[in-house]
Amino acid sequence: MGGVLVALVGCAMIVPFLYMIATAFMGEFEVLRYPPPLLPARLHPENFASALTALPFGRFFLNSAIFSVGVVAGQVATSATAAYAFARLRFPGRDRVFVAYLSVLMVPAVVLLIPRFLIINALGWVDTYAGLISTELVSVWGIFLLRQFFLTIPRDLEDAARLDGAGEWTVFWRVVLPLSKPALATLAVFAFVDQWKSFLWPLIATRSTDMQVVEVGIANFHGQYYTNWPYQMAAAVTAVLP
Repeated sequence: MGGVLVALVGCAMIVPFLYMIATAFMGEFEVLRYPPPLLPARLHPENFASALTALPFGRFFLNSAIFSVGVVAGQVATSATAAYAFARLRFPGRDRVFVAYLSVLMVPAVVLLIPRFLIINALGWVDTYAGLISTELVSVWGIFLLRQFFLTIPRDLEDAARLDGAGEWTVFWRVVLPLSKPALATLAVFAFVDQWKSFLWPLIATRSTDMQVVEVGIANFHGQYYTNWPYQMAAAVTAVLP
């Protein structure tokens, strides 16, 4: 019974994705018919070329790549160092600070949009890569993930390194990080996917077409009176490939 339920839920989740692919191959007005067709009457692969040339999607993909890779690098660096401090270093109020830090997870991200925009606007970073990336460099979830992983590493390995004369940074860099590659890779993958599909913050932080990321660029096909659904779905299918 459990397997059947999982299969049904899986089918329900994949159906919208399959219909997106089907719509990407439909004619411009075919998708507007009622009842909506489930499959295209004739394949239109030219929708992909037309959609990707109608707007500067090459620039959009480049912006998304720079944004995502920059955030991944920043989050891995800040999360690893902060997590090591919370897991291994001793300082007054360490656990209380960590709990207070975790409480940030209860704050909806949308609440912070206006303060974040005001900060980058004051710095003159609106419509720049610095404005896009800087506010995403710290991940509370990433710090929590790595801290919990660091706690599983035997202290004997670190003590052995210290007996050989290693300092705190050497222990972190040469002992802890090499053993934490699975956790670091997990954080990197989650951070990349999260930023690649990001829409709201890039929409607010950018103004020009040259700085738009791919998710914002796809929305350009949606007009006030008309939406070219096949083009939009073709661009969306291309965007999910990474």
